[in-house]
Amino acid sequence: MSESAPPSGARPARRDLLVALLAGAVGAGAGIGASAVFSSGSGREAATDEDGVDSVQASGRTQAGIDRPGTPQRFGRLMVFDIDRTASAPDWLRTLGARILEATTGEEPDAVIDLTVTVGVGPALVAILDPTLPGAEDLPEFRGDADIPSERRGGDLLLTAYGSDPGALRPVLLDLAADIPGAVVRWEQALFRGPGSGTRVRNPLGFHDGIVVPHGEEQLDENVWLADGPLAGGTVCVVRRLRLDIDGFRSLPIAEQERIIGRRRIDGAPLSGGEPDDDVDLNSRTPEGDPVIDAHAHVRAAHPSFTGSKLMLRRGYAFDDGAADTGLMFICFQRDLRTFVATQYRLDEVDALSAFSTPTASGTFLILPGFDQERPLGSTLSATT
Repeated sequence: MSESAPPSGARPARRDLLVALLAGAVGAGAGIGASAVFSSGSGREAATDEDGVDSVQASGRTQAGIDRPGTPQRFGRLMVFDIDRTASAPDWLRTLGARILEATTGEEPDAVIDLTVTVGVGPALVAILDPTLPGAEDLPEFRGDADIPSERRGGDLLLTAYGSDPGALRPVLLDLAADIPGAVVRWEQALFRGPGSGTRVRNPLGFHDGIVVPHGEEQLDENVWLADGPLAGGTVCVVRRLRLDIDGFRSLPIAEQERIIGRRRIDGAPLSGGEPDDDVDLNSRTPEGDPVIDAHAHVRAAHPSFTGSKLMLRRGYAFDDGAADTGLMFICFQRDLRTFVATQYRLDEVDALSAFSTPTASGTFLILPGFDQERPLGSTLSATT
């Protein structure tokens, strides 16, 4: 079952309000939820359009739409497909990659200059290629997942497109999918986010999100990119569509909201003190001896020190399908699926923020290594098949 495009009429007013909330509400992480330059095989030169939007390098060691651009585009479209699993994956992936390079050259007059397209392969298809590959493991069931419709769980292929023109993204993805054998949309979602710098942005609850993430080439290599073998430069993605009880959360006193999150709403700084980018001090105590960061605060529940896991690169977007179906599309990238799984299990156990979040779609996908004209998308899989 697919999501329809954002309706017209009275919806824009609601959407504008949520965009405004994301942009500057004066009053978060995994359970709600360095850019690199490579030589191009597409012949695309760096460019800037009349609105000051920069082009994004499509080819390279890693795919675009993950760590580049460093600040995610304002709009996105996520589509999950079922496909013909008997078709030769290296063949259709090669064709898909070539068409992505064409679509992202920006040579047509009305092209989206900052367009990126990212390709991921679902666990069932990865297991057919090689069950020992990273990405062949599916997600376990977390709290609330039993109520997710079957058509919004899993999937064979993930395509995401991001850019400054929201109306162009769905047609681009449908056009790219047209040559994939048996491709049928399983579900899809239009996405948007407020302005921000880097991955940090206000989530629909009005708090800064995307603060604790790996930065720079060294941290990305340690936490995000697969290091060796035919999938070097790939990563494991988790997608979770989370409907949020925004009205219920925002009806709470600001102090209670901040206690649940563990950060100040106004600037994202930890309640334990310091600047927004400073580490949370989980040992900080009040003069009375009580923990400054509540035992069930989101920042404590999601902290890697309790799970022994690495960092995730998070690039969350909001969605608004009207009525009470509004929330966050949590999207994260990591070298090992365990990083997300261990974190989510802990959130299910202790996170106070979970009371305001309902999962409505879920899946994990192996994001293939980057590609160019000389090294087609999926070409390294031939070493395993």
